[in-house]
Amino acid sequence: MMARTTNDTLAFIKHCIKSRQILWTYHVHMRLKGRFILREAILSSVDTYEIIEEYPKDKYLPSYLIYSEYEGEIFHIQIATDIKNEKIIVVTAY
Repeated sequence: MMARTTNDTLAFIKHCIKSRQILWTYHVHMRLKGRFILREAILSSVDTYEIIEEYPKDKYLPSYLIYSEYEGEIFHIQIATDIKNEKIIVVTAY
């Protein structure tokens, strides 16, 4: 699947979340614990995802700041997309 537009990218991210093609960075594990965000919140809120910022030239892979909402709580997730290997990397959440 090749993401070319914001809609394609969002569809790719949602597909990877739903099929659990996800890598979780050490950084996000520390942030989730410190910020009281459940991993389940990230996984279950996939239908509320909206791309609010794009970083196409990020350090390793293109990444996106995602708006999400879970049980009335709003949070943001930074997700890098690895199109070639058909997975995403959850970088951080706040």
